[in-house]
Amino acid sequence: MSEYKKFSYDLLLTDKVAVVSGGTSGIGKSIAQVMAYRGAKVVILGRKRVDETAKELGVAGKVLELTDRSAMRQVVKEIAQEYGTIDILVNCAGIGSGVPAAEISEEEVRNVLNVNLESAFFLAQEAGKVMIASGNGGRIINIASDAGISAVENHLAYSASKAGLLSVTRTLALEWGKYGITANAISPTVVMTPMSRAYWVGERAEKRLAQMPVGRFGEMDEIAAAAAFLASDGAQMINGHNLVVDGGLSIC
Repeated sequence: MSEYKKFSYDLLLTDKVAVVSGGTSGIGKSIAQVMAYRGAKVVILGRKRVDETAKELGVAGKVLELTDRSAMRQVVKEIAQEYGTIDILVNCAGIGSGVPAAEISEEEVRNVLNVNLESAFFLAQEAGKVMIASGNGGRIINIASDAGISAVENHLAYSASKAGLLSVTRTLALEWGKYGITANAISPTVVMTPMSRAYWVGERAEKRLAQMPVGRFGEMDEIAAAAAFLASDGAQMINGHNLVVDGGLSIC
């Protein structure tokens, strides 16, 4: 049974060890930046520009190809040894897919599911083992998508991967809550990452924006702020939840 921990109302993450996959760019980079600002000891994971980004943010970094399970286990082991534990894991690494269902290849489907779903679970599994062994609980935050809860044209593989990630989140919440480990997801709508800026343009963007009550797309630091809250002790009773950050799109 987990126990309530009295927390400071400033919701800081002082000295918490936070691991952020996909932390070299986009939403992951913003999450790493906000968590470091709030006092966490942040380790970003990525394939490229890891040292450069880590230096820019003033955090630590480790190169990791997430689909290499052996390397993943080794990196998690190294982090646990270097910092003594892992308190927070943010699964933010992911790839997109904008191919119609009738045209998408088996290779692309498998690749998207591997990176966005399987790798996220296995990283959570490895970090979760460290959290359970520590006896201090922990936070697992999976960055999903509104595409995982509603249909988005030409996003079959991506939507399936994010829907699966939501299911993984709920199961981890159920199984690990007793250890004081919470698992939650954040499902953003379109967020203005470099990748999104290239895809959501012209008529495609206008059509999507017309459906959104707030009339704009999200910004990366808005998702980072949500992640920082879920990582804090103020969110210790939130477990198995999917925080939809979509400007009201899902209520329409």
